[in-house]
Amino acid sequence: MATLFTRIIEGEIPSYKVAESEDFYAFLDINPVQPAHTLVVPKQEVDYLFDLDDEYLGRMIAFAKQVARRIQDVTACRKVAVLVLGLEVNHAHIHLVPINTEGDIDLKHKLQLPKEEMERIAEALRKANH
Repeated sequence: MATLFTRIIEGEIPSYKVAESEDFYAFLDINPVQPAHTLVVPKQEVDYLFDLDDEYLGRMIAFAKQVARRIQDVTACRKVAVLVLGLEVNHAHIHLVPINTEGDIDLKHKLQLPKEEMERIAEALRKANH
């Protein structure tokens, strides 16, 4: 059975797409820690990020870097934090979270942004120059 993220990639479940390549898909987290909190996932179904082969993982990090640059451009954050948790969905993924202080990441406190705000953020990230 396809994972939740595969179903999102295939369009079976709607998402706020930020970027897509032949091998990777980036979309807004629907329960973000900060606005523009984005997930980067491989289109290949692998449970654990570090089970991806080295070449593919390297390309995924390069794709995530492009998305992180867009997040910085759009949010004007100081840095983009990279988190690899992977317990909530059995499909490898990277969290990209815009931060200005270390306190900006509180995984117990998630935002509930309106649909219009999610759409506005996703559109701005898609159009960002990086």
